[in-house]
Amino acid sequence: MTLPFDGAISKFFEETAPEEVRQAILNAGKKDILSPSYPYKKRMGRKEYEDTMTALQIELVKFQSWVKASKTRVAVLFEGRDAAGKGGSIKRIHENLNPRVARVVALSKPSDREATQWYFQRYIKHLPAGGEIALFDRSWYNRGVVEHVFGFCTPEQRHSFFWQLPEYEEMLVDEGIHFTKIWLNVGRAEQLRRFLAREKDPLKQWKLSWIDVEGLNRWDAYSDAIEETFTRSHTETAPWTVIRSDDKRRARIAVIRSVLSGIDYDGKDETVACAPDDKICGGPEMWVD
Repeated sequence: MTLPFDGAISKFFEETAPEEVRQAILNAGKKDILSPSYPYKKRMGRKEYEDTMTALQIELVKFQSWVKASKTRVAVLFEGRDAAGKGGSIKRIHENLNPRVARVVALSKPSDREATQWYFQRYIKHLPAGGEIALFDRSWYNRGVVEHVFGFCTPEQRHSFFWQLPEYEEMLVDEGIHFTKIWLNVGRAEQLRRFLAREKDPLKQWKLSWIDVEGLNRWDAYSDAIEETFTRSHTETAPWTVIRSDDKRRARIAVIRSVLSGIDYDGKDETVACAPDDKICGGPEMWVD
């Protein structure tokens, strides 16, 4: 089988990855959590996960009905390193909802025209109208992290972004949009384990990109950019919710509860749509490099 990028991820694992990362992957069982600081040693059991997820997806359908009837506007922004679980979490929110109400916003590289616009301009047209839920699979925070790490923006452009950002997000909230920012945090060994699995799976190879491959060698640069982004964008008006996603199952549950627990909607079951697990979910203090 031909591997994407000539097997660059396997080569990184064999030749370049830090020894402690290699050993963590080599010595772990399928259900083991690789990060030694993660509060659980094994991933959540399937039955518990499926029962909880079913109950939460019923809550999401109730939430959707309330959003539509009340003309509420909801925007949920997902960020995190590659393979942190953004797509899987969004799928679990979206899969049983009406696509006319809940939509995923996953923008590609800016066109030549968009590159000359105000940076936030192309995102604004995707914000929700009344009765809509917009799920942003990556967002304007590309400029704070990925564009900076790969040199796709100038220092002056990034400075302008951070200077304008607080007022921009404050306007969203002041306008009445229910706005949630979620950062999924994955450990280095777990990220590499997921990349290796994708590399070998013909159905998931499409998820890999040149950015993923090059990013393996830029872990520390990403870390610096992430830390600065939290410092400059975690505000009282628009705070970050950071979820440790080394266990995808626990992370997905925490994501949905983070969205639902802060909003009072008709028929809400507080025992299901409760606060997320505070062992893996909190503010930027939860971020572990």
